[in-house]
Amino acid sequence: MKVSSLTKIAAALLVATTLTACVDDGDDGAQGPAGAAGAAGAAGAAGQNGTDGVSALVTRDDVIKTNANIAYAAYSDSLISAQTLKAALEDLVASPSDATLDAAKNAWLAAREPYGQTEVYRFREGPIDALKADGTIGEEGDGPEGKINAWPLGEAIIDYVAPQVDGDAGPESAANALSNNIIANTADYPTISAATLRTTFEFGEDERNVTTGYHAIEFLLWGQDLNADQSGTGPRDATGGQRPASDYFTTPGTCTSGPDAAAEQICERRGDYLIAAADLLIEDLQAVTEAWEPGEGVHYKVFTAGGDQSLARILEGMGRLSFGELAGERINIALVTDSQEDEHSCFSDNTHRDIFLNAKGVQNSYNATYTRINGEVVDGASIHDLLVVEGEPELANQLRGSLEATMAAATVIDTKAKTGMPFDTLIQEGIEQPNVIAVIEALVEQTDDIEQAIDALNVTTNDIRQDTDQDI
Repeated sequence: MKVSSLTKIAAALLVATTLTACVDDGDDGAQGPAGAAGAAGAAGAAGQNGTDGVSALVTRDDVIKTNANIAYAAYSDSLISAQTLKAALEDLVASPSDATLDAAKNAWLAAREPYGQTEVYRFREGPIDALKADGTIGEEGDGPEGKINAWPLGEAIIDYVAPQVDGDAGPESAANALSNNIIANTADYPTISAATLRTTFEFGEDERNVTTGYHAIEFLLWGQDLNADQSGTGPRDATGGQRPASDYFTTPGTCTSGPDAAAEQICERRGDYLIAAADLLIEDLQAVTEAWEPGEGVHYKVFTAGGDQSLARILEGMGRLSFGELAGERINIALVTDSQEDEHSCFSDNTHRDIFLNAKGVQNSYNATYTRINGEVVDGASIHDLLVVEGEPELANQLRGSLEATMAAATVIDTKAKTGMPFDTLIQEGIEQPNVIAVIEALVEQTDDIEQAIDALNVTTNDIRQDTDQDI
């Protein structure tokens, strides 16, 4: 990104932080059943029920505006950290070593921290799901989310792989398969660039042919998770992938593809792929960030003027991420299949952070607070405040409590991974499955409470349990 663009983001964030306070909007936006007139009684009831004191002036529009400002901050952090990641990748490619490879891995892990908290802005026809290439908002599925964060990855069409990986469904469909892998296929792909990766993503309209985004970069940094001895057999150990730094060596006679020697051209192309994937990631994140820009973003303007429809979308995103995507697709499938291939960050063994951060994003949306990567806090009027003001203090506390219970369960998973038992070990039969099941159960309970909040606030959403076929 150019310096002018970074300045623009900083300026917009300054505007955003001034919009998050609970201020008197007069008659504008007082759409709740209690309204401003009934708010004082509701706030009093809140005090009697042990909730926080809430300004009688909190309106639905205040909540919507705060949500939009936090979305902008979180996507801005994702963009900034992706740029930092690209710099670390460039250092690795320019001077490959164990040290630069480790630095690149750490930058990838850091980049996942803000992005994981943005997943709550999916499932609501926002930029991540619906932003078209021409900059307009289309329908769900038109946006760049798949190119940014799709999984499982089609690693066999990117680079060399082991013949079979635990839980891997095998090669992509023969009818839509690319010839060889992109890095080795110099005939069909003489150069590797962001444009090249755009043409290969979901090749043949096959969703299994994922070749871009965070997880493509993850695979190129860690390689497949085959245990420390590279066997891919026996009980899973606590290591992630074991890609050597020599996979990026370009001095003649030093390049490898895992345990095998390779022509230096292959290592050069692997580096090209890494940088191209970062360029594409930054391009897509920048487009989403700009769509959320306070005052100017194409989505920000529409969303903050959307009234109850926007409030409904906030709650729908919270519910759909909680139930179908996180409890169902990201946790339950991997659990019931005992499959490494079905865990979100399977190469780096970072799935515990995916779970924690996705859950944290839902909690952020409810409490209307987000801590930026530089430590600054963006906050304001919350759904909790709104429920209290509109006469539902008990439900407000109930939902807040269920969100806290989810975070407590997710913290156990996070702690176990950090102390030597990653998610792919926890999902094995007879190991620590109850810890994983506890997260699923907590997410289901908070979904129940989100549905109650939808009813209490009298807004209309789509089915918030529609995103998985799993029997949870």
